[in-house]
Amino acid sequence: MTYNDNNNRPAQPNEPDEDALVERAKHDPEAFGQLYELYVEQIYNYIYYRVGNQHDAEDLTAKVFYRALNHIPRYHNRGRPFAAWLYRIAHNLVANWHRDHSRRTMVDLDSVSLHSDERANPHHEAERTNEREILLAAINKLPEERRRLLYLKFADRLSNAEIGKIMGRSEGAIKSLYHRTLVSLRELLAEHENLVKELEQMDE
Repeated sequence: MTYNDNNNRPAQPNEPDEDALVERAKHDPEAFGQLYELYVEQIYNYIYYRVGNQHDAEDLTAKVFYRALNHIPRYHNRGRPFAAWLYRIAHNLVANWHRDHSRRTMVDLDSVSLHSDERANPHHEAERTNEREILLAAINKLPEERRRLLYLKFADRLSNAEIGKIMGRSEGAIKSLYHRTLVSLRELLAEHENLVKELEQMDE
């Protein structure tokens, strides 16, 4: 199983089409395969940024869709996108993974980028690596809900509206939470304001 860790996530289907596809997937494996193709990359990215290594991320991603396949006959649309259900499954599996491993979230720093140029010179690359290290250490000090918001915005490049649907909150509430999160990060990154400014630029 191979994934591309990039910022291009699959286009979301509109709600009527998605609803119809989900209903078909309850008895049609081909339809479930279409849902898999639509969401596998963003679910993988979300998990990868939580567990920090490709092997476990691929294993957990496979488990998410295996569990979804087994339970989709009992799935009921409660007004949220289908992705919200997948993220909830992923969240629970990642939580179990961390409990089993008894270790904090770590990320492969070489794979994380904040709008960096693909061909940066060695000096700039070393500087960016240090910034990533500082940023991720700060993020890991935040409460779970705020870390989750940043993973969805930073890893999957989701909009506030999309994140709100996944987390069960309004777009305005997500925007407010994101700003409060940036305030917390600014306090943790008092000597590295440029990192917070880059995160601010990701907002709508």
